[in-house]
Amino acid sequence: MRTILSLLFACCAAACSPLTLVNASVSKAGYSRTEAVAYGPAPRQRLSIYRPADVQTPAPVVVFFYGGSWRNGNRRDYRFAGAALASRGVVAVLPDYRLYPEVRFPAFVNDGAAAVAWVHANIDRFGGDPDRIFLMGHSAGAHIAAHLALDRRRLAAAGVPDQAIAGMIGLAGPYALDPLAYRSTRAVFAGQPDIEAAKPITFARADAPPMLLLHGSDDDTVSPWNSEQLAARLAAAGAEARLVAYPDVGHIGILLALAPQFRNWAPVLDDSARFIRTHAPSATAATRAGDTSRASPDIAQSPSIQPVRRTLRERNPRNVR
Repeated sequence: MRTILSLLFACCAAACSPLTLVNASVSKAGYSRTEAVAYGPAPRQRLSIYRPADVQTPAPVVVFFYGGSWRNGNRRDYRFAGAALASRGVVAVLPDYRLYPEVRFPAFVNDGAAAVAWVHANIDRFGGDPDRIFLMGHSAGAHIAAHLALDRRRLAAAGVPDQAIAGMIGLAGPYALDPLAYRSTRAVFAGQPDIEAAKPITFARADAPPMLLLHGSDDDTVSPWNSEQLAARLAAAGAEARLVAYPDVGHIGILLALAPQFRNWAPVLDDSARFIRTHAPSATAATRAGDTSRASPDIAQSPSIQPVRRTLRERNPRNVR
């Protein structure tokens, strides 16, 4: 794993995205992609849509928010994620959003809400079901997805009804992070009158959408403590939350596990597809021909997939992705 990651990050030295190598080997068959759809007036308020070629409609929808410390990122770098989700029979939507220093919190969360509002109003034209929308994200993108799922003010202000959100899938999200405690995130969240409102965990509630929280046990960028804390808070409130910890998987590995060449690292795609199937029962997701699911069993029934021990402490997330 370390050798492959080294090669990926070596791509940066050649002035290319390390994800370029990942996308280069992703097939363009089996789905269609619609690019640069505007969901707002700003240049970064654009999204891409990945529609499965042979899925029955209306299909469940996943809005995937990438990470990048709220400072960088481009939806085109995540074609491997859109293609992976489309391969499981869902319509995948990947939005860009405005970044620091152009904006600070909560502007990028509000951009996420605007993207979901566009999806709810328009995705039926692309074969998606506007009433079966799943929010998904990695790292800083999981922070955005969790805010939208938990703080009902965000989507309500954009005109999206609660019942349109079928669930949320988070990959290595900083849900309980105090952003003012770290130099790398302090400026992004500066000026907030109540910093607790910047934490998705603050808005845990009994009637939250079902949540699947995935984390690598070897993540030393965003500590697994974040997913542990959110899962515990949701459970205490009476909400449905499932926590899965992948042994020997780090912060980037959990994202790359969506790509075909790295799926043996962790069953991130299979676990996500099973979650979607469970909470969108009429969907064809994860039941299509060629699906060889190896989804993780429920934590309570599995000796190999266990929640991260509560003795872990939050590590310094210097490079929150």
